[in-house]
Amino acid sequence: MITIQTVIDTILAAIPGSSTTDTVDTIKVGDPNQPVTGIVTTFLASQAVLKRAVELGANFVITHEPTFYNHLDDVEWLADDSVYLEKRKFLEENHLVLWRFHDNLHTNRPDPTLAGISQALGWEGYADSENPALFHLPPIALKELIPAIKKRLGIRTLQVIGSPEITCRKAGILVGAWGGTNQMLMWKKDDLDLLIVGETPEWETVEYARDAMIQGRNRALIVTGHANSEEPGMRWLVDWLRPKFSGVPIQHVPVGDPFLFV
Repeated sequence: MITIQTVIDTILAAIPGSSTTDTVDTIKVGDPNQPVTGIVTTFLASQAVLKRAVELGANFVITHEPTFYNHLDDVEWLADDSVYLEKRKFLEENHLVLWRFHDNLHTNRPDPTLAGISQALGWEGYADSENPALFHLPPIALKELIPAIKKRLGIRTLQVIGSPEITCRKAGILVGAWGGTNQMLMWKKDDLDLLIVGETPEWETVEYARDAMIQGRNRALIVTGHANSEEPGMRWLVDWLRPKFSGVPIQHVPVGDPFLFV
């Protein structure tokens, strides 16, 4: 059997320009020299995801986002925190290895997060030949597109700004949290009818979209939530990994939307 460290090395070797320095893509917990019994991919290694990994017999969890509540997974400030300590104890008692795959994942081509949501939406055939984040859609009203996106992504709710009657022909997708400036610059540069983002501060892109709506412009904004936008990419990653590790069980465990809608 191959070790978990060999799995990590193989993944990084398959990505042109990958780096092991100046990156958050590090092992957060566990001994990577143990044989891999199974791999779980997920957007975020929540307590529930870790429990499911153990149930599946996997000892290697590949997470896209932090595990310990901040970007660098700095745990010094959590030294006496009961929530952190219980989660860490679970990881250690079950001999799990937790590795973050963020910076290097986004440098891969195609970027799994964009490829994943494109595939989930069924928009691969609409992608622009020069910009994979830009899509030329058959004309469709926003009010018809909204339920289709919810169904395709398997989510219960979206945050939407824009007249339901506007026609969407040119859409851009920026998964995760690109920041308001990048989002608005893409809107302007590509003259979008629709921008789909993972998340954005309400005083930035949200207000830009609301002003555009009030001005009567044919523009709409859809906010899916960060997890909902990037989870399909970690699901897509499973098919990318399987040919590289024949015989190793590899599964995706979704973290799910963190919010309860009432």
